[in-house]
Amino acid sequence: MSKILLIIKREFIAKVRNKSFIVMTFLSPLLFVGIGVFVGYLSTMKADLKTIAIHDETGKFVNEFKNDQEYNYVDLSTVDLKTLKDSIVSESYEGLLIIPKAEDNAQLQKGIQYVSNDSPGVGFISDLEDVVAKKITSENFQKAGLDTLEIKKAKADVSINLEKASGEQSFKGSSTVKIAVGGAFGYLIMMFIVLYGNMVMRSVIEEKTSRIIEVIISSVKPFQLMMGKIIGTSLAGVLQFIIWAILGLSAMFVLSTMFGIHMGGAGVQGQAMAAAQNTSASDAQMYFRELLKLPIATILISFIIYFIGGYFLYSSFYASIGAAVDNETDSQQFLLPIIMPLILGVYIGFFTVMNDPHGTVATVFSMIPLTSPIVMMMRIPFGVPVWQIIVSMLILFGTFLGVVWFAAKIYRVGILMYGKKPTWRELIKWLRY
Repeated sequence: MSKILLIIKREFIAKVRNKSFIVMTFLSPLLFVGIGVFVGYLSTMKADLKTIAIHDETGKFVNEFKNDQEYNYVDLSTVDLKTLKDSIVSESYEGLLIIPKAEDNAQLQKGIQYVSNDSPGVGFISDLEDVVAKKITSENFQKAGLDTLEIKKAKADVSINLEKASGEQSFKGSSTVKIAVGGAFGYLIMMFIVLYGNMVMRSVIEEKTSRIIEVIISSVKPFQLMMGKIIGTSLAGVLQFIIWAILGLSAMFVLSTMFGIHMGGAGVQGQAMAAAQNTSASDAQMYFRELLKLPIATILISFIIYFIGGYFLYSSFYASIGAAVDNETDSQQFLLPIIMPLILGVYIGFFTVMNDPHGTVATVFSMIPLTSPIVMMMRIPFGVPVWQIIVSMLILFGTFLGVVWFAAKIYRVGILMYGKKPTWRELIKWLRY
């Protein structure tokens, strides 16, 4: 046991003293914030003004198109159509909307064309279709003797108020907050597993190619060396996460002070109900209140446990691959089967958990150990029974103990194999030794 502790200490110190580790620990949060600010800035930038020519032979639709900051509509209905098409080719206009004459509206709505050099955006075409459709619909109502004003008055605008069974008022944007938090933590789990798993694999390959490994295993068993590397690197990852959590909570405290929101649970609920009645409350305050109402402690604790469990599980694979090959190029054929369950977990999280967090698919994959670290982290913000979280964690760590036993067999044989690129068949043979 003392030898494993020495290896853990060696790996941990080597990782935390690395300049890249120190820089990324404190620089990564700033990078994430910077990217968010940059994306927000880009979204506020005005697009180049595009001029759209309209050739309306009916004369009924041209005034329905309104200019905005992005599109400027020009009425060129009196200009020859061929001349207009030539101007599109010479890029005098961004596009040309052609509305021909027709015997009736049924024929008209099938004959409208949009001509351009480049493929237009889906949203832009949809807006054009909406403008034309509203005008044609209004005419159809009038021909049928229907009062369009009365029809508009008869239209209902339903806004459903959300309330929990406990009587607590809920915010419609709460699902958005849960999706964002769950997706962020699930993606971080995948990123950390891949990042630190590759660290373990590279460390094994470097020691193997430099022949240092031959000296090391003369004093310790291969299993002890593998476990020391896995645990030492995981502790470095946990330390990095704790630093990020402290920085994040500090930022949350500063934001709560700026918005005037108390961190206490009762205070949050009371303020949330007051905010629901106060229509002047800003969206930022509402979303921030919903963020504070999430089970933050459960999310953070589960994140650490799932990170450790998922990292232990996948690092066993990474360590055995590193022992089986002589360089990173040879490892590529073995990495795809490892990365695929992680990618599957992310896809299930974003396309299934977000729509039905308590459904059968989401529940099952949050129990399967290869996907549970990602899928369960995406489910927790929506409220998951404690027994499901505990069962999922027990299955995860139980699977790790079984996998590490098989991985140790590959590690033990492959660590002293040089000059030969192993195949899957040979790896299976090593399991029998």
